[in-house]
Amino acid sequence: MATGLTEFLDSFVKSHDNRQLLAIPLAILALSLAVLLVSFASSGSPVILGMEFQGGTQISVETTDSPSVLEELYSTYPLMDARQAGSRVIMQFGVMGNEEQRQLEDDVMGRYSNVEIKQIGPVYGKDLQVQALRALFISFLGMALVVFLIFRSPIPSFAVVLSAFSDIVIAAAFMRIAGIELSLGTVAALLMLIGYSVDSDILLTNRVLKRRGTVEEKVSRAMQTGITMTTTTLAALVVMYVVSTFPYLIIPSFTQITLLSQISIVLIIGLAADLMNTWLLNTGILRWFVLKPEFRGRYNR
Repeated sequence: MATGLTEFLDSFVKSHDNRQLLAIPLAILALSLAVLLVSFASSGSPVILGMEFQGGTQISVETTDSPSVLEELYSTYPLMDARQAGSRVIMQFGVMGNEEQRQLEDDVMGRYSNVEIKQIGPVYGKDLQVQALRALFISFLGMALVVFLIFRSPIPSFAVVLSAFSDIVIAAAFMRIAGIELSLGTVAALLMLIGYSVDSDILLTNRVLKRRGTVEEKVSRAMQTGITMTTTTLAALVVMYVVSTFPYLIIPSFTQITLLSQISIVLIIGLAADLMNTWLLNTGILRWFVLKPEFRGRYNR
């Protein structure tokens, strides 16, 4: 798989000029930004916020009733999700008033035994939103500073940062379209994408700027290593997604592990985007940069 993809991308890069290489990833980035902006304008948030970030109540009960039965039973409350987890059903509710909250808890406690209730207030949820945004900002700032210190040149450094930014935006747009909530787990997945993106982009940039040979040769050699790394990670994530999303295909008594399923699919989409952004977007910018008349003798030798 890695060899075939490497040959395809290598051939594609060599047969297209820099503007053509940049057109595809920039168009997808623009489309993704449009999705997030429309979502922000319509709902006040670019992605769907999970319970951790908007507040709410999670109730877990041990029961033989199916999630659909509980959905119908508690349809008068702001029930957002009900799913099976082994012998338990986990329900997530939106923010409620104190009286409605008390009635719900009394109803559940009266019907079922072994009830677990977890509540997150809207104020705490807002605080987590701020912390998540701060973590993303600090990660990007730190990454940008390190990249600039490594290469000491603004354009290659900008290309690395732009590629990582595009990976995050595309993954976030996919989450919005697919209805995947922003939770502490998916925030972790988005942060991990920064590391994965920088890894492949620094590999490419280092090979192009600091190794000997023509630009085409250096890009081809970087592809062989970088695509092997990314496809290996993708293969592991696909297995993780299948096992966490469809475990009943292997062991009938097992149920979906929602958190792992969401983390893995976000990483899969982000890494697929990274393949495009690294080997089309970043390659196009770097190739234009090193082939400028004032740099041809420096980077092509």
